[in-house]
Amino acid sequence: MWRTPMRWGDRSRYEGPAGDRPPALPMGRQPNKRIRILIAEREGVFRLGLKKLFAVEDDLRVVAQAENAAQVVGLAEKFNPDLFFIQAEIADEELGNLLRKLRKGTRPGRILITTSLPPADDGMEYIKRGASGVVPKTADPETFVKSARKVAQGELWLSKVPSSPPAADTASPPVPLRPADTLTRREKSVISCLMQGWRNREIARQLTITEQTVKNHLRTIYDKVGVSDRLELVLYSIHHRLELPPPPATAA
Repeated sequence: MWRTPMRWGDRSRYEGPAGDRPPALPMGRQPNKRIRILIAEREGVFRLGLKKLFAVEDDLRVVAQAENAAQVVGLAEKFNPDLFFIQAEIADEELGNLLRKLRKGTRPGRILITTSLPPADDGMEYIKRGASGVVPKTADPETFVKSARKVAQGELWLSKVPSSPPAADTASPPVPLRPADTLTRREKSVISCLMQGWRNREIARQLTITEQTVKNHLRTIYDKVGVSDRLELVLYSIHHRLELPPPPATAA
């Protein structure tokens, strides 16, 4: 489980005279204002998943999407988002350079980093580079929504993987089998490739199977977990934190 977000703690809170209020939100933003979001993510399916997730929230609005670092800078200047969700791996240049460019903007928004691999330092290195938090891609949908609101309000959001799994309770009743537990290793490999935004032809090439076999696997997977399309499968995988094998290094 990802731990509760690390907020501006006692050491970080404003320490003015007794009774003084902490500083206002940056750039004059109000707590009840609709939060304008830019999603920067290489994986098209994941981008669409986040957009669909935020679309049902009254206070969140996706105003732009980018699939590379160059687009991020240009769209930031055009749309002036309040909040960025930026994939750690999106920057062909060093990520710190991209964050510095965004922070130097005329109306810099706050930045949340999304990553497939949780950072060893709990994300503090990203904070030092100018981000306001880190959200692992394996987090549940509620975590993405909550982190957006908290960071937009001026808080930090840090998460980490527990050092070890909780000890099993031998007195507990058996855990019911989940639909995802019935997935084969090959089916999980197909999902892993799908999470990269690859099409059926690319998945087939990387797994050395036919495109028709990929389609057959997807139909079986849809039936097993109770979804109807690729986007729902991605959201299901994120929500249930499916343990998937790593995808092939490239779809080239």
